[in-house]
Amino acid sequence: MKKIFTTKMSFFFVAVILLWIKSYFIYSIEFRLDIKGGIQEFLLFFNPLSSALIFLGLALFAKGKRAGIWIIVIDTIMTILLYANVVYYRVNNDYITLPTLTQTSNFGSLGGSIASLVTWTDILYAVDIIILIALFMWSKRFWSTSRMSFKKPLLVLIAGAIAFSVNLSMAEADRPQLLKRTFDRNYIVKYLGIYNFAVYDAIQNVKTSSQRVLADSDDITEVENYTKNKFAEPNDELFGTAAGKNIIKIHLESFQTFLIDYELHGEEVTPFLNSLVHDQEEDFTYFDNIFHQTEQGKTADAEFLLANSIYGLPQGAAFVTRGNNTYQAFPAILNQELDYTSAVFHGDYKSFWNRDEIYKQFGIDTYFDASYYNMIEENVINYGLKDKPFFEESMPLLESIDQPFYAHLQTLTHHHPYLISEEDATIAPAETGDASVDRYFQTARYLDEALEQFFTDLKEAGMYDDSVIILYGDHYGISQNHNRAMKELLGEEITAFKNAQLQRVPLFIKIPGVDGQGTNHNYGGLIDVMPTLMHLIGINGQDYIQFGTDLFSDEHNQVVPFRNGDVVTPEFSYVSGTYYDTTTGEELEPTEEMEEIKNTAQHELELSDKLLNGDLLRFYQPTEAWEPVDPSIYKYGKEAYDPFESEYEEPFDDVIEYEDYNKEKEETNEN
Repeated sequence: MKKIFTTKMSFFFVAVILLWIKSYFIYSIEFRLDIKGGIQEFLLFFNPLSSALIFLGLALFAKGKRAGIWIIVIDTIMTILLYANVVYYRVNNDYITLPTLTQTSNFGSLGGSIASLVTWTDILYAVDIIILIALFMWSKRFWSTSRMSFKKPLLVLIAGAIAFSVNLSMAEADRPQLLKRTFDRNYIVKYLGIYNFAVYDAIQNVKTSSQRVLADSDDITEVENYTKNKFAEPNDELFGTAAGKNIIKIHLESFQTFLIDYELHGEEVTPFLNSLVHDQEEDFTYFDNIFHQTEQGKTADAEFLLANSIYGLPQGAAFVTRGNNTYQAFPAILNQELDYTSAVFHGDYKSFWNRDEIYKQFGIDTYFDASYYNMIEENVINYGLKDKPFFEESMPLLESIDQPFYAHLQTLTHHHPYLISEEDATIAPAETGDASVDRYFQTARYLDEALEQFFTDLKEAGMYDDSVIILYGDHYGISQNHNRAMKELLGEEITAFKNAQLQRVPLFIKIPGVDGQGTNHNYGGLIDVMPTLMHLIGINGQDYIQFGTDLFSDEHNQVVPFRNGDVVTPEFSYVSGTYYDTTTGEELEPTEEMEEIKNTAQHELELSDKLLNGDLLRFYQPTEAWEPVDPSIYKYGKEAYDPFESEYEEPFDDVIEYEDYNKEKEETNEN
C-alpha cells in the first residue's frame, strides 16, 4: 500500500481523480446546463477527464520532484479558472471568455457585486489542492530524482487525446455541428467542459482577430443585400412627425418588463412607470413584447444595439473589443443629416466600458461623465452616482447643450447587487431569502421615483412637450441562478421557456403632438429602436446598414433573435434546441417554416458578427453626402467642455479625489 501511494505516477492519478470529481461536482451544482437524457449526463461527468489527463500530464515531463510541484501549480491554475467562472456565472449566468478579460478596467467598480457572490463554503473547492500538497510533502522523499522516461507521459497525453476524441464524437452525435454553430456557450461547457471551452474560446478569438486583416470591400455586399431586403417601409402617418424635436433617451438599468404593474406587499413597485402605460394623457406608446438581445456586454451591448441597430458580440463587449471600428451610428447620422448635437449623461467615470473611446466613433459631441457631477459619498452607491442626484444634476447640463439634441441618460442604482440605503428605500424588500432578488424591487422603486422627478423637471424647463422621449430596459436583472426566488414571486416554475419569456424589457416612446397608442403588442428587440426613431425623426433608413426594422411599420419583422441563438416570435419560440408555442408554452414539433425562420435569424447574427469582426463599415458609403466619422475631433471631460464656470481648475480623475475635494470644502465652510 505504501508503495502504491508513494510513486510519482500514483500522485499524478490522485490529482487527476480529485480534479475530475471536483469539476463534475461544480458543474452539477453551480451551472444550469439543462441536462437532458443519459448521454448528456454521462458527458457532463466524463468531459473533465481529458482535460485533467492532458494538462496535468504535461507536468510529468519535468525532472524529479519538480513534476509534483508542477502538478500542484497546474491543478491550482485550473481550479482558479473554474472558480472564476463560478463567481462570474453567479451574476452573469455565463462563462468567462477572452474578450471579457480585456474588460478588466471595469472591475474596479464591481467590488460590492463580487463580494456578494463569494460564500465561505467556496473554500471547499480548494480542498483537493490542500490534499495534494500534504500528499506531496509526505511522499516526495520516496521519489526518484531522475526524469521519467518520455514514454509514460506521452502515453498519458495520448490517453487524454483519445478521451477527448470519444467525448467530442459523442457530443457531436447528440448535438450536430456543436463547434460550428456555437451561439450558446452553455452547449460547449455541457458537452466539453469549462477547460476545453477555454481552449476553444482562445482558438475562436484568434480566428476573429484575423477577420479584419483579411476583409475587403466585397465582404460588405452580403450584409448590405440582407439588410436592404429586410428593410420595412415607414408608417406614412408617423414618418417625420418628430422632425426637429429633441430626443431624450433614458436607459433603465437591469429593468425587466415583469416589474410593470407588479405589486409587492400590496403596493405597486413602479407606480410612475405604470402611469405611463395606463394614462393616455401622457401620450406614451408602451411596447410589452420587446426583448433585450444582449449577451456578455449586457449594459454596453444594449447601448450598442440602440446606437447602431447592430448586434453585440457573442463573447465580450463590442464597446471594448471593437471600440476602434468604423461606425455609422445614430448620433452621427442625426448630426450629418439634420444638424443635431449629441450628449451622453452618465454618473460613472468616462473610461468605464471604454465609453470615452467608442463614443468618439459614434460621433457623440459631449460626454458628461462623473467629472461633471457631485460625487460625494452620500450621493454614490454601488456603480456610481445615485439616480435621484444624477437626474437632478443632469437638468442644467441638458439645458446647456444646443437644440435640437440627442441625449442619452444612463441610470445606475438599479444594478446588481441592488444596494440601497434605509433612507432611500420606500418599499419593503421581498421575503424570498435571496438578498439580491429581495432588494431588486427596492431599487426599482427608487428608479421609478427618480424618473417621476425628472419628468417634472423636464416639464418645468419646457422640454417635455418638445421632445421625443424613450425609456427602455437594457437587460435582465435577475438571472436563472435565482429561479427559486422568482418561482416564489411569480407563482410558477421558471423553465427554460419561461426564462426566455422573462427576457422582455419595457420600451416607452412619446412622440410630441402625437397621441400614444397605449400598449403595442408587436414583438421586437432593442435592435429595432434605432430604425423606429430614424423614421419618426424623418430619416429614411434604407440606405444604412441596420438589422432591425421600424416597430410602427406594417412591414415590421416580428422575429426576435437572441444573441445566444434562441428565437422568439408571436407564434413559436425556439429555446435551447426545443420549439414551444409562445402563447401556451407547450412543446411543438418543428415545421419546415419554423426551421427556416430560426435558421434565417441565426444567419442574421452571423452576418452581424461578420460586419463587426471585419470592420466592414469602413468599406460602406450609405449616401453620397456621408462623411466618415473622425474620432480625433472629439474631446471629453471638463477641460474640453465646461458649460459653467467651475469652482476647481482641473476635473477629478476618480472618486477619491472628489471626496478629498469635498472634505476640504466642508472644513473650509466650517471654519
